[in-house]
Amino acid sequence: MSDTSKTNLSEQLFAPRMNTKETSNLVKIANLKSASVHNALDGDSESGWYRVLRRPQWIWQGIDPIEMEAILSRMASSTATRTSDELLDTVIGYKPGNWVYEWTQVGAKLQKKARAYVEMGQKEKAADTLLKASMYYSVAAYPHLKGDTLAAQAELQANQSYRESMALTPHQMRTIDVKYEGKTFQAFIHLPRTDKLLPTVIVSGGLDSLQSDLWRLYRDYFGPAGFAMVTLDMPSVGHSSRWALTEDTSRLHQALVQQIRDVPWVDNTKVAMLGLRFGANAAIRLGFMEPTRLKTCISLGGAIHSMLTQPTMLDSMPRMYLDVIASRMGKHGVSKSSLTSHLPAWSLKNQGLLGRRKVDIPMLGISLKNDPVCREIDNQLIEMSSRGGKAITLPDTPLHDGYHRSMVTVIEWLKDKLA
Repeated sequence: MSDTSKTNLSEQLFAPRMNTKETSNLVKIANLKSASVHNALDGDSESGWYRVLRRPQWIWQGIDPIEMEAILSRMASSTATRTSDELLDTVIGYKPGNWVYEWTQVGAKLQKKARAYVEMGQKEKAADTLLKASMYYSVAAYPHLKGDTLAAQAELQANQSYRESMALTPHQMRTIDVKYEGKTFQAFIHLPRTDKLLPTVIVSGGLDSLQSDLWRLYRDYFGPAGFAMVTLDMPSVGHSSRWALTEDTSRLHQALVQQIRDVPWVDNTKVAMLGLRFGANAAIRLGFMEPTRLKTCISLGGAIHSMLTQPTMLDSMPRMYLDVIASRMGKHGVSKSSLTSHLPAWSLKNQGLLGRRKVDIPMLGISLKNDPVCREIDNQLIEMSSRGGKAITLPDTPLHDGYHRSMVTVIEWLKDKLA
């Protein structure tokens, strides 16, 4: 694609439109008061913001902290019309001060800089810069609610930047087209080498992230350990957006793991799955559905049981998270009680999987202390429901180091189980 056509694409995607709904005004859960959150996996819900600001994670993924604060400052100082005057990130329309606009502007500058690097023959710099651009576009689309027109356009740019970067990096990335229910979704496979079959880890994030956000896991952990990494979006998100989220959270993952035997480079006798937050629900569920195809499954801060069944935990969730769940389920304008009444069906204990019988593969439940989503009892349920299973709770400080400490533990587990 030429620079001109790429520029035209950007202009066409973000051209001014009338009646574009602002993100916080999409779901409209009735009579809902927002609670606060503060932890290493989710970030902070700060007074005056609709979105939970995931500062530690975004910095870890490549967002420049000074640039991030400048972006947030521009939103805070905007005098444009907002959906809610008390929420700084609810400026209406694609204009200065709007969440999508501010993050997208930086993404576009990085794209332009990357193409200059390409012209100078500096492919490695171009690849790194495009990866950063992809992250800025992804944050622009966060939390990826259905029907968010501007966010959907930012997602397209995130995907394009990611693919451009992968074409320039020495790491190998391929796409896997997975057929399910007469439709197709795309998964990405990242490979440290292509001359031999590799132990492979399937990875899914939460309901408010894209699979391209998981690159750092491969670059810093899976790739150096010699593992291939396969990523896929959760149902209703990104490349999996054509499927609504149901209590069968692992159905797309099951289609992938059944088809992965046909993928070159993958050692079919050494396949594992790692899930974060709601992705962990799918990962542990998949272990029960496909125990003969997997060596191990890992839950990192998983939404497994407690959060889905305990009203006090649901009451402590920020409004944005409840909006995300409602959006994934296709529910708009409902009451909070109506929404949360559906969630116990997602509990793997209520589904008769955890706490009833042992599955014949070892599973790991890992989280940080005082995790608001994953209680220690959830990890203990995983441990007692699998042969050779284990529950680990890591210290929750320092806050900025939570992902790293968790992933070091995950890699040690995988090296043992996939050896």
